Amino acid sequence: MERVKLAVLLSGGGTNLQAVLDQIDQGALSAEVVLIASNKEGAYGLTRGGQRGIPTAVFQRQSFPSKDQRDRELLRALKSSGADLVVLAGYLGQIPGFIIEAYPNQIINIHPSLLPCFGGKGYYGEKVHQGVYNRGMKVTGATVHFVSEETDGGPIILQEAVGIDFEDGVSDIQQKVLTLEHRLLPEAIELIAEGRVEVIGNRVKIRER
Repeated sequence: MERVKLAVLLSGGGTNLQAVLDQIDQGALSAEVVLIASNKEGAYGLTRGGQRGIPTAVFQRQSFPSKDQRDRELLRALKSSGADLVVLAGYLGQIPGFIIEAYPNQIINIHPSLLPCFGGKGYYGEKVHQGVYNRGMKVTGATVHFVSEETDGGPIILQEAVGIDFEDGVSDIQQKVLTLEHRLLPEAIELIAEGRVEVIGNRVKIRER
């Protein structure tokens, strides 16, 4: 099976990127990371890629005359990389419509909750887990979904839940969910690489092997 080429976008430490790279190294994921891009200079995820000789790029808003120009340069970089699939792995930037149109059902995101709960505008990073904690949820989880123009509103590929104990603080919840993320994101990529993911309306069907 031909390996799927990935462009990974991130804004922080890149632990989900590392989970993908680890699965590739172990032969469990038929993929190759061809580009790592960030909207934040100094994001450690860039270092993870650079140490392996993977091309990296930074697209900070302040480095461009406008957000539109920044996003168009990002699209050029994605196209130049030859990526088949764009993976948002802790990317806090907004993906504009013209990039989504250029990669229809070829952009996926990992979100640290059971969407549609605690998703959408304002829910990212630790704010998601704080919201879960404040609401007194008994379960939370992680979701891998395709990216659409509605924030966190695209078709859901995979979801998994994890229980929350009364004694769990925000950081405990975050760690439980992160463990799920590190497993679900590579799993979703492998399903796509195998051609087993079919989008029907706003739902995803996973075909049997």
